[in-house]
Amino acid sequence: MKDKREAYQFNYRISGDKKQPLILLLHGFMGSSDDFHEVISLLSEEFCCLAVDLPGHGKTAKRCEARSNRVKGDEACYNMSNTAQGLIDLLDELKIDKCSLVGYSMGGRLALYMMLNFPSQFEKVILESATAGLKTAAERKTRRQADAERALDLEKCDFRQFLEKWYHRPLFKSLRNHPDFGKMMSRRLENNPLELAKSLRNMCTGNMVPLWDRLAENKIPLLLLVGEYDPKFKEINAEMAGLCEMAQLQIVAKAGHNVHLENLREWVKQVRGFCGRTLPI
Repeated sequence: MKDKREAYQFNYRISGDKKQPLILLLHGFMGSSDDFHEVISLLSEEFCCLAVDLPGHGKTAKRCEARSNRVKGDEACYNMSNTAQGLIDLLDELKIDKCSLVGYSMGGRLALYMMLNFPSQFEKVILESATAGLKTAAERKTRRQADAERALDLEKCDFRQFLEKWYHRPLFKSLRNHPDFGKMMSRRLENNPLELAKSLRNMCTGNMVPLWDRLAENKIPLLLLVGEYDPKFKEINAEMAGLCEMAQLQIVAKAGHNVHLENLREWVKQVRGFCGRTLPI
């Protein structure tokens, strides 16, 4: 792989007064920095928000124009450790010494990895619908195989059909009923499925080194957000909170896996309160 500083040309957007506390926002699989548009509109008076397109997603993945932001190099660029280092390099490039960190789902797993491996970089961390990984080798193998098949579908099948199948899973039942689900699907279609396949193969939960045993070492204030309609992740996050003295768990009403879309105002309220800001929404 090429030098990490050369491997990444992240597409990102910075919103708000740079003199305000900064929050780095990491989206989930098949998302982009645009997923946080509504979030940023409510936070930008009190925070400077940095939203990044992760490798394989959004404009970071586009290669059709010579000037477009893109990921260079082989598929190792898409894995968790190299992506995390690339984001730390981006913060260094932007002269951001310390910030808060928010990650949703895949972005939450990445945020957890960054919190544990680069603790001096972050003041507070918020994980939305995240996990510390699969505990057993058998679970990880099964998940890798399933995601490898999904990656092949992304490369060979109709992208719209793939999206419909993906979001038909029970995990997203409440999301499918949300009035903004159609807008979200339109944003998903802007991605390149071939690039998403690379991300899925390399950033999947099955490839993630479990972080359960490291939760106790964390000294950074940690907020775990999960929707009330998401029983699987409520159980996972309750266990994570029990293992980390610095963690607090908040169950968000009227939301499933995608809390920031399904109950935007309560999500913003939780983030503001955790980060010490209490302006009305």
